[in-house]
Amino acid sequence: MQRARNEETTEGIRRLADELAHLGWYHSIELPDGGVIPGLQTLDQMRERIARFPIPQDLTGKRVLDIGAWDGWFSFEMERRGASVVAVDSTRQETFFEAKRLLNSKVEYVVEDVCRLSPRDIGYFDIVLFFGVLYHLKHPLLALERVCELTTEMACIESLVTDDPPSNAIPLMEFYEGTELAGQFDNWTAPNTSCLLAFCRTAGFVRVHLGCVTDYRAHVVAYRKWPEIERSGAAPELVCVENTWTRDHNFSAGRDDYFTAWFNSPESDLNCDNVFVQAGPYACPLVGVRNIGGMGWQANCKLAPGFARGWHAVTLSTRESAWSSPLRIPLDLTREERRASRGESSGQMEIIGVSDGKTFEPNRVRTGAQSCVSAWIAGLPETTARPEIRLRLDGADLPAVYASSPDEQGLRQINAMLPPKLAPGEYLLTVMAAGLESRPVPVELVPPAQVIGPKR
Repeated sequence: MQRARNEETTEGIRRLADELAHLGWYHSIELPDGGVIPGLQTLDQMRERIARFPIPQDLTGKRVLDIGAWDGWFSFEMERRGASVVAVDSTRQETFFEAKRLLNSKVEYVVEDVCRLSPRDIGYFDIVLFFGVLYHLKHPLLALERVCELTTEMACIESLVTDDPPSNAIPLMEFYEGTELAGQFDNWTAPNTSCLLAFCRTAGFVRVHLGCVTDYRAHVVAYRKWPEIERSGAAPELVCVENTWTRDHNFSAGRDDYFTAWFNSPESDLNCDNVFVQAGPYACPLVGVRNIGGMGWQANCKLAPGFARGWHAVTLSTRESAWSSPLRIPLDLTREERRASRGESSGQMEIIGVSDGKTFEPNRVRTGAQSCVSAWIAGLPETTARPEIRLRLDGADLPAVYASSPDEQGLRQINAMLPPKLAPGEYLLTVMAAGLESRPVPVELVPPAQVIGPKR
């Protein structure tokens, strides 16, 4: 059955290639005087294709990227709807420039491989069109990650698939080393529908909707953000955010980083369908949610593409709860930049002492599993509740897991957990409450196996 479908798809592509060679244009182009440049795709066919996606008729103020623009009909249609448009192709298409001249269009044209596209060069886009490109690529998942990185709202993806109609099959992809698909050397891969949807989620999109599959073409809408719904009820408590692989606070846009969000919630039966994590402006795809006994809940997430260098707030919601208080994480910041990043100094709160939260060795804290730092704070009002307090270690947030009442000297003890694999060395610690931050004090992190003696 699969072989017959592949042969049918191959024969169909061959017929289209022959007709395209005869016509010279892939897209039909309607001219201002009512004339039409005939192409392999008729105007009705292209209007039907674009109608399969929820793209508004009025795109005023929006930026649209058309990857694989070819003759440019979709680019010019987005421009007609009011968008600012950038068209991209891997090679220069002279027919595009002829159509642009005839239409007096202002669409910007870029010649570049999709896997080399970057927001640094062309910026970000509200909507990205990615039609008929994926199966021409050696690295389809990398390409979809680039598409996700460039998208701020939604991507509209049309791709050849090997199954029609779709099924709940195991995600599979065929790879063509030579000219097996339609006799063309640039046809490299063909996923089944399950694989295409899995690719989109893995690339960083949090909501992936399959519209339809027609003639072995799947139409997918992929979103960067969670749906806007009315959220109420008690928010979960976000306790710690750490790099899933390195177990520290180092994050980079150049790596395939994942992060772990530790949180407390009275709810049960939480899973990837009812936990929502947000980092900066983007929703983050979840790859696992589980309860770790007395340690609360653990949610593992992909740090989705598209983040700029700097600090980003992470927050979390469950089902329809309110969002948790945010914790910030650094992306591509040097140690010096993280240490120098502070909020407004309160002039009131002051860290009087710091110790290991278990051994109480002054000014030193052991790293490793269940590592804890204790700080004694002056000037922190008794009315400031624990969820409102956090320690900041070189600028990264550590929520308070314990906050004492004031002692006889008016000092409050604040305990916070550390990511277990922070590198040994000297760090700067501050306390943050009510939007104000204390002056920093130094604290030394030492390896867990090191024998800690008096500091001289």
